[in-house]
Amino acid sequence: MRTERNIKPVLEKVQDQLKVRVYDQREAMGKAAAADIREAMQRLLAEKERIRIVFAAAPSQNECLAALIQSEGLDWSRVTAFHMDEYIGLPPSAPQRFGNFLSRQLFDRVSPGEVHLIDGLNDPEAECDRYSRLVTAEPIDMVVLGIGENGHIAFNDPPVADFADPLWVKRVELDEACRLQQVNDGCFASLEEVPAYALTLTVPALMSGAHLFCVVPGASKRAAVQRTLQGEISEACPASILRRHPDCTLYVDLDSYGQIRNG
Repeated sequence: MRTERNIKPVLEKVQDQLKVRVYDQREAMGKAAAADIREAMQRLLAEKERIRIVFAAAPSQNECLAALIQSEGLDWSRVTAFHMDEYIGLPPSAPQRFGNFLSRQLFDRVSPGEVHLIDGLNDPEAECDRYSRLVTAEPIDMVVLGIGENGHIAFNDPPVADFADPLWVKRVELDEACRLQQVNDGCFASLEEVPAYALTLTVPALMSGAHLFCVVPGASKRAAVQRTLQGEISEACPASILRRHPDCTLYVDLDSYGQIRNG
């Protein structure tokens, strides 16, 4: 089954350089994002032997990933896949590990030619070095990401986000609001169970991607979406930097965008 390309947004706008598309329902948003991702992958695969894509792992991505795995005409054997963050210390079998999430939801279903997972049990400094070398070996073609309730992208929470970060992968302490989101998403039963530290691609690493697709559904993300679009571009809302990317599209539903007024 092909992803649908005829789903129309109820609103399209541009905020600075950020393209914004609002859909009436979460499923429509996910299908539309997947259709655009598929189209970009096909175009790039027609130009290059291999492409490199970074994926986010979160329930907010479910609809998009479900539609993407149904897409026809994609040679996943020519895709090198990465993910953007991982908890430190969770056992290999933990379902909350982001590598496990993406393996279940995407990688095991489409079989990319290469999959590079972050090892949250490795020595953090050594793992940051290892993964940085993998990520920087060639340019990143695409990034499929979301936005956290506190405005984070990957695990770049406001206290640790740095738009001029010299690193590509780093160890971070997670903001309490970020950890609470993991409980609200049903990933953990309590705040105490959520790891306090993680490894993450930095803001410059994410922004290095040539084409960004940011998928952000749900009412719990509305304040973060509003700050992303209307607030100051600063580390206080890390996602606000997306307004400076030359090719980033933000996909939201009415729950995350809010009421449409005056177009």
